[in-house]
Amino acid sequence: MLYSEVTGAAKRKNLREGLASGKLLRFPGAFNPLSAKLIEDKGFEGVYISGAVLSADLGLPDIGLTTLSEVAGRAAQITRMTDLPAIVDADTGFGEPMNVARTVQELENAGVAGLHIEDQVNPKRCGHLDGKAVVETDVAVKRIRAAATARRDPNLLIIARTDIRALEGLDSAIDRAKQLADAGADLIFPEAMRDLSEFEAMVKALDVPVMANMTEFGKSDLFTVAELESVGISLVIYPVSLLRLAMGAAERGLDTLLAEGTLKSTVGQMQTRARLYELLDYEAYNTFDSGVFNFTLETNRS
Repeated sequence: MLYSEVTGAAKRKNLREGLASGKLLRFPGAFNPLSAKLIEDKGFEGVYISGAVLSADLGLPDIGLTTLSEVAGRAAQITRMTDLPAIVDADTGFGEPMNVARTVQELENAGVAGLHIEDQVNPKRCGHLDGKAVVETDVAVKRIRAAATARRDPNLLIIARTDIRALEGLDSAIDRAKQLADAGADLIFPEAMRDLSEFEAMVKALDVPVMANMTEFGKSDLFTVAELESVGISLVIYPVSLLRLAMGAAERGLDTLLAEGTLKSTVGQMQTRARLYELLDYEAYNTFDSGVFNFTLETNRS
């Protein structure tokens, strides 16, 4: 009901066990707590909390304008609503290594199971846009070392994202990934890989798991789960997909309203009231006071 009964520590343990299982873990991006509930209901292994989605939700571009408090606040809202482990985008850690350390502890407090820190300079930009710049290796290593040192729960997953592939090629990406793993990263997030062979090369070169970003309109093709499994990828995120689907449907609906003066023709495409109430576990709230609230789905199916 109000909060997941699975603790943050248990979610972190579950994520570690999932990674150790050898099964590819699928983490669609939740754009709000309700969408996280839907991801869980559909049977996925985890929830991703995208910095690009949070920025867009605030009406901002993804260039490092969001704050730690905004990211931690949204992460807490989402983790509260799902039993699944959640991974959050922590951008560049919101500052120098000491800031990275505080970021890790604030996000740990928010209930996440993992977070990723990237090696871009500020102001950062979307990993699938041109014109990126990355910090020197020693700075990137200090960020990850600070993150690994700061966590209080050893099961908190520290993920190192590197954007160097787009600037210096695959060999440089592999070299940096190795150094980030040595600094304490539990999982490597190589951004903007060109094809499956590059993912495979990264997996073979590292002793820690590798994740993939299957974002639409990006540098990477949209590989299937089976294809990613075949080259040894351990975790895949779909960061902005649900937001894009929702906003696309919203725009089409508004166009229909303008053109037809009613949304009657689109009602069949909408989530029903009953399905919304089912996701919200509406009936369970009768537990608190059935004298004040005695809702039942049986009489509210439309």
